[in-house]
Amino acid sequence: MEGHLSLIKSGKEHEEKRIFPRFPFSYLIFKPSSKEGLSFLIRDISFSGMQLGLKSGEHFYKSGETIEGQVHWKGRSLEIRAQVVWVKDLRLGVRFVQSNEFEQEIHDFLSIDKVVEEMRAIHKNPVGVEVPSNLKVWLKADGPFELFVWTHSDGEVSRFQLLMMDQFVEYEDGKGLQSGKVLRIRDRDTPLFSEDEFIFSMDSQLDADKHQLGKELINKISDELLSSEIRNFLIRKLG
Repeated sequence: MEGHLSLIKSGKEHEEKRIFPRFPFSYLIFKPSSKEGLSFLIRDISFSGMQLGLKSGEHFYKSGETIEGQVHWKGRSLEIRAQVVWVKDLRLGVRFVQSNEFEQEIHDFLSIDKVVEEMRAIHKNPVGVEVPSNLKVWLKADGPFELFVWTHSDGEVSRFQLLMMDQFVEYEDGKGLQSGKVLRIRDRDTPLFSEDEFIFSMDSQLDADKHQLGKELINKISDELLSSEIRNFLIRKLG
């Protein structure tokens, strides 16, 4: 699993790639109003849009079309109207049609407090998913937020990554903190692991808003999910 620890650059210097294990189950789904019985898994979501995917079947959506429906997440729902901006096989990306009312609604729906309530420790109860041996902590709240903490062979923390909707903060020994934005997510299945390949546009300097969001998230994760030892390490490195 060295690929999880090594930084891999794409052809463009400002884009970088990371490989993360994928947890195949999610309660975060989207149901289009005009397609009864059709449900998309929300693979990624932010305040501006989301990436949807079907496990099987077909959807017939084309780039440029308008799509309406409801985002569902463990008993909560959000009405959305969006434009399809790209389609690839069973996946599509949509951009929300914005309004002042919708902006407030989605910020409430994806608030830090509500996201933290839904976080679970995948590394403690993987439920049918392989966890890399050097992955010490893997916390996930379905689509929007994910925390990975990796270790060296001696058990000391080597790096951590925070995925916060379409934002990214990473610390690595010898390199310090950096931040970026999620550009694309691709499936990358191997014989032993189900993985996602993330392509990031890296910030030339650490983004203060992403940095602050990361600290707020870490501070609000419960002690049941994150030990004081790991939390203190993360907070110390976040500064």
